[in-house]
Amino acid sequence: MTSVLVCVKRVPDVSGEVLLTADAQAVDARYVGFTVSAHESCAVELAVRVAAGDGATVLTLGPAEAVEQLRSALGVGCTAATLVEADTAGYGPADVAREIAAVVADHEAAGRRHDLILLGNDAADTGDFQVGIRLAHELGRPVVNGVKAVEVADGVVTARGDGPDGGVETFRVPLPAVVTVLEGGVEPRYPTITGRMKAKKVAVETVAPHRAPDGPGRVRLTLPPAQPSSVEVLGEGPAAAPAVVDLLHSLGVSR
Repeated sequence: MTSVLVCVKRVPDVSGEVLLTADAQAVDARYVGFTVSAHESCAVELAVRVAAGDGATVLTLGPAEAVEQLRSALGVGCTAATLVEADTAGYGPADVAREIAAVVADHEAAGRRHDLILLGNDAADTGDFQVGIRLAHELGRPVVNGVKAVEVADGVVTARGDGPDGGVETFRVPLPAVVTVLEGGVEPRYPTITGRMKAKKVAVETVAPHRAPDGPGRVRLTLPPAQPSSVEVLGEGPAAAPAVVDLLHSLGVSR
């Protein structure tokens, strides 16, 4: 039996142009909805698979509205949810990791252990890659980052991800452990009508932060420059054939 905790973050659902707030501290979410990242959707799927009949707990730190994201995870198989209700604007990665660790400690004191903690590999809005590592440090647990598949057997978690040479890297660490997940290894399921109805009936545990945040220490977010787009007309009809051949040669394409 493996008890799994999966952590998600409420982020703006940005599918087009990304805009920043006036102070460049966050993504401007005034005109968009909210979701969780693709990494975290895969983490939720893995949590449900690993926990199987034992049930997985989903946790988030955010405003009261973040219950929406918790309900989504409950709708696909998680069986319990915890909201640390706070304004995330004042929280940096170290603050978030400390709050998750505090919840884990409180749950363990109440007899609810979390053998495996899954998180998304990075935050979709601020790009932070730190929470998983900082959380593992807070809890004194081993951590594996950027994996796409997770299995648990005999008290050991086996995590697999892409290696630098295009192969597959496999890591085996003892439980309890922390693992961060990259999208692409599993296909997240969608909630069924029955799942949504069950999710509405689950009582979400809401707790206050354990301490005031130190803050993100962020100077500003920056957006990458827009990629220029241009079209070069090589010619028309058969007369364009030599130019096409030259272009293919320049790209390294041969017969």
